[in-house]
Amino acid sequence: SVSRASPNLTFVPACHPPDPVEVEELQRFVSNSKRLFVMTGAGISTESGIPDYRSEGVGLYARTDRRPVQHAEFIRSASARQRYWARNFVGWPQFSSHQPNKAHLVLKDWEKLGKLHWLVTQNVDALHTKAGSQRMTELHGCIHRVFCLACGDRILRSELQEHFEALNPTWKAEAFGVAPDGDVFLTDEQVRNFQVPACRKCGGILKPDVTFFGDTVGQEKVSFVHQRLAESDSMLVAGSSMQVYSGYRFALAAREKKLPIAVLNIGPTRLDHFASLKLNSRCGELLPLIV
Repeated sequence: SVSRASPNLTFVPACHPPDPVEVEELQRFVSNSKRLFVMTGAGISTESGIPDYRSEGVGLYARTDRRPVQHAEFIRSASARQRYWARNFVGWPQFSSHQPNKAHLVLKDWEKLGKLHWLVTQNVDALHTKAGSQRMTELHGCIHRVFCLACGDRILRSELQEHFEALNPTWKAEAFGVAPDGDVFLTDEQVRNFQVPACRKCGGILKPDVTFFGDTVGQEKVSFVHQRLAESDSMLVAGSSMQVYSGYRFALAAREKKLPIAVLNIGPTRLDHFASLKLNSRCGELLPLIV
């Protein structure tokens, strides 16, 4: 079920309502596009109640000194994995219950109408999937899937939650704040006795099917996205400052192909100096106004 309730603005930076002129400009941009390539970032999901990293005043980096887990640390350190999974275990019930907002639904509708050629999301929250998008690549994977680093066996994150519960029947922890990727803040003391299950098939290390900071997106996926971009005639970036190179490279490729680029994001982005159009509005407020 998709929530049609009012947007959750807790983690959305302050911004003005859409300017009628901006609405008209974006309408013209979309109308002129026949095969639109869309890239979304954390800013499209903030209205679903999921915080992002970089937004002024409300992003994780602005609110706390905490940083997401690094790939190398997760791989080499059992205590880092224990800390990650304990936080993820506590945060999962709330994180997995988040629902798509109006922006996700609009992009799904554009796909059904044949307007949207391909959607690439940098998010790991599965909200585009919940909204019904199909012509889509999850650039950084999805937190709803887990795999074994040794044998490659895959399970659903919801299934893993049951294993956590079975291994930790008396373990309880109260969370201190919520982070962007489905985890919460816990103290080292809280984490100390948390038990982490191994792979059911080979006893290997389990990892969420996401690209952690410090890791790279697989070349096969990158090539696939470049192919979809080559088939497109314009690019729309929604809800991303494009600070992470794994997504930014596709904007550079679009510029090289001389594709018109529109950016819809509250606050500055790396594309502002070469985008055809820059709009400072909420995705869930402006996108539904486009016919």
